Amino acid sequence: MTALPASDTIAAIATPPGTGGIGIIRISGPLALTILQALFKPARPHPFFKSHTLYYGTVSDRNGTVLDEVLAVYMQAPHTYTREDVVEVHSHGSYLVLQAILAQVLHHGARIAEPGEFTKRAFLAGRIDLTQAEAVIDLLRAQTDTGRQLAVGQMQGRLLQRIEGIRQGLIAIMVVLEVAIDFPDDDVEIIDKGRLLTQLQDQVEDRLVELIKMARQGKIIREGVNIVIAGLPNVGKSSLLNALLQEDRALVAPVPGTTRDTVEEIISIGGIPARLVDTAGIRDAAGSVEELGIQRARQKVREADLVLFLVDAARPLTTQDLDLYESLGEADRLVVLNKIDIADREQTATLMESFPGVRPVRISARRHQGLADLEAAIYKKIAGEQVLNERNPCAPNVRHQAVLEKVLAACRRIHEALEAGVTADLVAVEVLAALDDLGDIVGLTTPDEVLDKIFADFCIGK
Repeated sequence: MTALPASDTIAAIATPPGTGGIGIIRISGPLALTILQALFKPARPHPFFKSHTLYYGTVSDRNGTVLDEVLAVYMQAPHTYTREDVVEVHSHGSYLVLQAILAQVLHHGARIAEPGEFTKRAFLAGRIDLTQAEAVIDLLRAQTDTGRQLAVGQMQGRLLQRIEGIRQGLIAIMVVLEVAIDFPDDDVEIIDKGRLLTQLQDQVEDRLVELIKMARQGKIIREGVNIVIAGLPNVGKSSLLNALLQEDRALVAPVPGTTRDTVEEIISIGGIPARLVDTAGIRDAAGSVEELGIQRARQKVREADLVLFLVDAARPLTTQDLDLYESLGEADRLVVLNKIDIADREQTATLMESFPGVRPVRISARRHQGLADLEAAIYKKIAGEQVLNERNPCAPNVRHQAVLEKVLAACRRIHEALEAGVTADLVAVEVLAALDDLGDIVGLTTPDEVLDKIFADFCIGK
């Protein structure tokens, strides 16, 4: 999608498909008000539409047939989302009604908006930077409250502020280098190497490292993790799934092989979306249908970000338990001792020592004992020690992280060049390259094909 001429007026249904109480048609561009005047008849005639005011009336087709009773609002540029004239028509949420109204809007000169085109126009008009535009889609896709907070913080410009702080640090270094370039024969030493190195470290490199760390956690919050519950039959895998979900989602029975397929649900672990997968009990002797479930269970284990290896604490550890545990290979895993409510204390103590280098978590899925400890252990496994600051949530996405790592590599070359006494003009080349890359994050130097890809991920109408 390339930049569009200002003469284009775009329109789209801005609410999801389906039946609802309200549906919204959004129009943006120079013909927005003209189209509204052609279609909308207010219940109380007005000589003009006052900006940002809702009007009640009807929308009719070209033959004068009323399509629906609606509320309409005209928002005058530049005080709008796109900084163009914008109109919204709020009708009943029937998709047939919305399609009929949209057809009339298109008949009067608008065209269908491309995915993300309203937000792209807001970006091109300078209302928001590229990080804020990307935050819109993060907000729409947020699966937990932490993800929502992260997206809102980025929409408010918190990532932009951090990037701008780093840019200013590089610009300050560039100013000193340019002075040195302009006066190469000056007897006075213009570059204070020690001061520049400290400035580079404190204002640029350290801040870049911090943002890159935040990006890794931000990826987890945005995309979530896959957690697979694995173990022998009848160790309580389905009971644990139900306990964590706080509902009876999986069938629980004392007969081995009850679960013959995977059961998957999304839960929030400390604000991180986690896809929790209950699998068939893995054993050697099984029927053909159960064997298919076991094969799928092994596949899910291979794909997991974390495996909860469940052990029945009410019976001695078997060679099958140990063999299955070893078969997990390099998978990140957490040992969970279930049924502690009916287990012998000495038996449990023995089990606690049976996994070298690992401290199992003790729970009773049936009694809901130890679940808080389990969730805390899961969170530590998947998030480490990093915790987003709730007062200033900020985490670059994968695209930002790649650019930040490129900038950090350039800064380390700058650091080495300053220490080696390389001439100011050569150092300045690296600084300019780093500044260009930072501009890529906020949209100052972003190639068109990258912009096209970013906005293509949006839904139509946003």
